[in-house]
Amino acid sequence: MEHAILGLVLLLSTRTDASAARSKKGPIKEVAMDMAPHSFDDQYQGCIHLMEAELEELNRTEFANEVYAEEWRNATEKWQRRWGRVSSPMVLQQDQAIAVLAYTMEGELYRVFNNATLTAGRSRQHYLSSYPFKTLHFLLSRALHTLRESQPQPCYNVFRGVNNTRFTAQQGTVVRFGQFTPSSFKREVAESFGLDTFFSVETCYGAHIKDLSNFPEEDEVLIPPFEQFRVTNSTYTEGRSFIQLRSHGKSSTYNCEFVKGKGCSAPEWGAWVDRGHRGPGAWGGCAGCAPSAAPHSH
Repeated sequence: MEHAILGLVLLLSTRTDASAARSKKGPIKEVAMDMAPHSFDDQYQGCIHLMEAELEELNRTEFANEVYAEEWRNATEKWQRRWGRVSSPMVLQQDQAIAVLAYTMEGELYRVFNNATLTAGRSRQHYLSSYPFKTLHFLLSRALHTLRESQPQPCYNVFRGVNNTRFTAQQGTVVRFGQFTPSSFKREVAESFGLDTFFSVETCYGAHIKDLSNFPEEDEVLIPPFEQFRVTNSTYTEGRSFIQLRSHGKSSTYNCEFVKGKGCSAPEWGAWVDRGHRGPGAWGGCAGCAPSAAPHSH
C-alpha cells in the first residue's frame, strides 16, 4: 500500500504548469522515499537492436492509447516545425527526439506514463500485459543514454521542487525516484513548481534536454528511473522538507524483458548494479541479455 501511495504522489508531483502548481495548494501528503521496487527500470543492456526491430509493430499496438497517440502526433508536428529542415544530423534519432519532446508537452502523457512506470515492475507479466508505454520507455531510455554520451560534464547539480507532498528520507540510505524525473539547473524554476519538498540533486545519469524540451526556458535535466542516490542530507523546517541526494550509481531489476524469447535469453529476474557511478557493475544471473562488458558509467 505504501508503494502504491508513493506512485500516486510522484504522479501528482511531476511536471505541471508552474503557475498551476503554485495555485493548487491542497492537503500535504507525507511519503518515505525508498528504492521504488515496483518501478519498471529496464536499461536494455545488450538488446538494443532486438528492441529496435520490434518498435514498428509495437507502436501500432500502443497507439490505441489515445493519450499517447495524441501527444505523439502533437510532438511530431512540433518537431517538424522546429527541426524538420535542419541539414546537419542531430545527436538523437528522430523518434528518440520526438519521444523527449512528447514527454515534455503540456498534455497528460507524462503524468499517465510516469504513474504507469512506477508500478509496471510489480511483475514481468504485468509489464508485458498491462504496460502500454513500452515504446516510449525504450526511446526515452535510449535518448537519455545517447545525450549523456554526448555531454562532456560527468555529473550535474540540479534542483527539483514538489508541491503538496512532503517526502522524507533517512540520511545515509540509498533511494531512487523510480520514474523519469524532471529537474532544473535553475533553482528559481524548481521553486516555482513547489516548496513542500525541495531536492538538491547530483545526477550522473540524467541528461540535459533543454534543446529538445517543449519548455527550453526550464533548462531541464531528465533523470532516468534506474539511477540511485545516497541521501546526504534530509531536514524539515517550517513545514518543508529539504533533501539532498548524491548519485550512487544505477540499479535495475529488469533487463530486455520485452525481447526475452526472441533471441534474448536473460532470466526473468536479474539485477544490474553499478558499483557507484564510476565503477563496474554486474548482472545478477543474467544469461543472454547482459552486455559482453560492463556498460559505461557517465
